[in-house]
Amino acid sequence: MPGGRLTQQDRQQIALGLADGLPYAEIARRLDRPTSTITREVMRNGGPTAYRADLAHRATERRAHRRGPAASRGPESVAQPHGRDAEAVREYEETLTTVFMQSGTPKMMARVLACLCISDAASLTASELVRRLQVSPASVSKAVAFLEEQGLVRRERDERRRERYFVDDDVWYQSMMASARGTAQVAETARQGVAILGAHTPAANRLENIGRFLDFVSESITRAAEQAREVLHTKPGETRGSV
Repeated sequence: MPGGRLTQQDRQQIALGLADGLPYAEIARRLDRPTSTITREVMRNGGPTAYRADLAHRATERRAHRRGPAASRGPESVAQPHGRDAEAVREYEETLTTVFMQSGTPKMMARVLACLCISDAASLTASELVRRLQVSPASVSKAVAFLEEQGLVRRERDERRRERYFVDDDVWYQSMMASARGTAQVAETARQGVAILGAHTPAANRLENIGRFLDFVSESITRAAEQAREVLHTKPGETRGSV
């Protein structure tokens, strides 16, 4: 697997692959690169519908130029615990952020979520997030509000009365349950349209099918989340019950 930065020719091949509707994995295979490299490259440069090879290349050069003289102040230069490779951690955080973005999370919210996820404490204060991400307090506040609304982050006050934002194990369970409830609500609303549009009409039949499908999905998510919840509270290597 070749290393080094993507070249302008690589980026042109990425743009062509996107135009042809190729998945990231196939573009990566053709360039002999990790899929995560292609995913991160596309998502940080406009996404699959707005990616432009020349603009992406210039943007990367500008980022590299800005990073050079300020590298000592960047978050990647912070000493890492447990003997971790700081550069590898930074790259992983970017990859995790990109994956969250692919799932529909806006960029700033994805950055905050990724930062919390890789924190050993599973929690950070607003000032810690501002310092690590080098963004404004307003950006962090807006991102946390969004993530809290999605059930992905919870907040508490610590002993110093500072707000701390948590992304601990149970948050993922609660997020899945919130998703299931939202899906069930769409199903119920779809069924309400059946009587209004007239039973057995094409539109009513469509809504009835949507409602039945989403009911099944919601029930499946709820059942799976309940069965798998213990996984979140089991340390690697410990014996789990059947889920």
